Amino acid sequence: MAGSIPTPTDTETQVFCTMCLSNYPLAATRKLHACGCVFCTSCLQQYVQLAVREGGGAPITCPVMPCLRNGILLDSEITGFAPDLVQLYQRLRFERGVHHDPSKAWCPVLECQAVCAIKPGPEGLPTSVPCPACCTIFCSQCRELWQDGHACLERQPLTSLPNPEGSVNLSSEPDAPVKQCPTCHIYIERNQGCAQMLCKSCKHTFCWYCLQILDGDIFLRHYDKGPCRNKLGHSRASVMWNRAQVVGILVGVSIIVLVTSPLLLMASPCIMCCVCKPCQGRRKKKKKKKNELSLSDSTV
Repeated sequence: MAGSIPTPTDTETQVFCTMCLSNYPLAATRKLHACGCVFCTSCLQQYVQLAVREGGGAPITCPVMPCLRNGILLDSEITGFAPDLVQLYQRLRFERGVHHDPSKAWCPVLECQAVCAIKPGPEGLPTSVPCPACCTIFCSQCRELWQDGHACLERQPLTSLPNPEGSVNLSSEPDAPVKQCPTCHIYIERNQGCAQMLCKSCKHTFCWYCLQILDGDIFLRHYDKGPCRNKLGHSRASVMWNRAQVVGILVGVSIIVLVTSPLLLMASPCIMCCVCKPCQGRRKKKKKKKNELSLSDSTV
């Protein structure tokens, strides 16, 4: 009879995952090497896969925002959680490193895109950079083709390979299918759809036609005036409907906050008691005593 009664050892090995707010056995959890935070394996797999696809090659940190050590996941941990995305993450990380390295630059030729080494110019002035792959020479600062009497422009046009006549075609039209992000200068292709673009590399929003940053324009007012008027790519009715949805969401969130704030204040003592570790320890001790009593009664 005594061997069929469960022991309290199963409850003692439970680990609380702060991502899904659930308890898991120790075997179903993983501990991060850098910071020591523990999560369930399923949550870490989903988190790493999303971070690889949407992070643009940035270091994958601990999913807990208030983590004191701000641990960065090791390559072995990323391989264990997302083995199918390892090559994608390495490629994105390499591209991110090139974008943030002042001594390296991508060749501005669309058909080439080789990595070129930039040598510092005298007194910080821009210098010519030869591409080792296609032999194109461009400016180290604005990435425009290097010519006699070259002067850097604020916004550089995209370039393509030389044509049979030996000249180089420049593309600076507003409707060009390929442009560079005004913030991180990564190449972006647009074939159709909305003119308000979101760069996956730096997460900034900008207008495709004038390259103006539109991070705070949640009501799309940029397309109500100026040279980009009515160039959003949507009808006026859809724009008004989008603004009505944004206003509705803001109003709804405000109402929820006003209604729930008194309830949260009233329930805060109960919530603090539920998450209090001493209280949890007392409950575990009481449960352990009950199990011991039931075990002794069964043996008798």
